Amino acid sequence: MADINSVARGFADFYYQTFDADRRNLKALYRNHSMLTFEGQQVLGADAIVEKLTALPFTRVQHRISTLDAQPGHPDSGAVVIAITGQLLVDEEQNPQQFSQIFTLYPEGGTYWVYNDIFRLNYG
Repeated sequence: MADINSVARGFADFYYQTFDADRRNLKALYRNHSMLTFEGQQVLGADAIVEKLTALPFTRVQHRISTLDAQPGHPDSGAVVIAITGQLLVDEEQNPQQFSQIFTLYPEGGTYWVYNDIFRLNYG
């Protein structure tokens, strides 16, 4: 079994670097039955998820991870559940926004794909 903390860290680094560089390139991480819940709005399928992410109203973004926790998913699946908190800066903003994001990853061919992706900005 892969070390879930290493999987989580490697995934998070790759995901946010890719997101910050060009969100369109995230499509390979999702499948037709992947679901994104973004600020309460549910989106199903890789095409729709990438369409949602690329339509977000900012040009540039930079994510900074503050915490990253990982747990094994269902014991027979090899899944990994990842919870992340952090900050993001968009466009010319000087004050970062706090966010949390949860992923469920499933192994496939020596790598992982995203089954669940839940994103929330944290206010207050």
